[in-house]
Amino acid sequence: MRRLLLLAPLLLSAIGCGVVQSSADEATDAAREVAGSAGARLRSERPRTAEEVGRSASGIDGVEVLRVTGTSTHEGDGIDVVVRTSGSAYNGWFDVEEVTVQRCFAVRVSPTTEWREEPRDVGCPDSPPLVFAPPPEPPRLPSEELRAGLPRVPEDGRVDEAEVRRGLAALDLHPAIRTEVKTDGGRVGVLLSLEGNGFDAQDCLLARVSPGATEVWVPPRIQRMPGEGGCTVGNALDPAPPPH
Repeated sequence: MRRLLLLAPLLLSAIGCGVVQSSADEATDAAREVAGSAGARLRSERPRTAEEVGRSASGIDGVEVLRVTGTSTHEGDGIDVVVRTSGSAYNGWFDVEEVTVQRCFAVRVSPTTEWREEPRDVGCPDSPPLVFAPPPEPPRLPSEELRAGLPRVPEDGRVDEAEVRRGLAALDLHPAIRTEVKTDGGRVGVLLSLEGNGFDAQDCLLARVSPGATEVWVPPRIQRMPGEGGCTVGNALDPAPPPH
């Protein structure tokens, strides 16, 4: 009792100065921190659709996605994602047990979003969390099939571009795979590629048919980055040296 009497003035002083925060407030701050961390993870310079952003957010531990508005991260104000998170706290002054709360916040995803921008407090929509289908798998670039389908030309022979094209046509490639064929100096270069997003390494496959040699390879990742020129038919004819 004596100890409580001694502590009472300190407690009243702390409350009067506004330094004691309830467990519910501390738990809300913890939930807000989870939402803020999710926003930081979603931040990217790469253009993404609302579905892509929502799918990414739903994969973050401790985050439920309740609403996604906007069309693209690079259109208008970007994408707004309403997420529900939880937080816990324990304050011995007020509570016997730990307090856990669930709160909702709006996270903005846009190239103009500031790093660690604080999410906005919003009311929780009266709806279940959104469920997103997994992204479609990109078609496989057929390395072994391409190697088997391209002609082998003897060292004293002549490479025929039409024969190379017939070999490509026989592969019945997926419509998303772009092909390019070019002849230069008695050799034929081949490029198979998938459309890139302008930020990540592009998927592509190169081949070169020369007298005495038919080669198929994937350029190093650094050469497949935007602006590096690795995924070009010119790189198939005259490969850039490997990175050091």
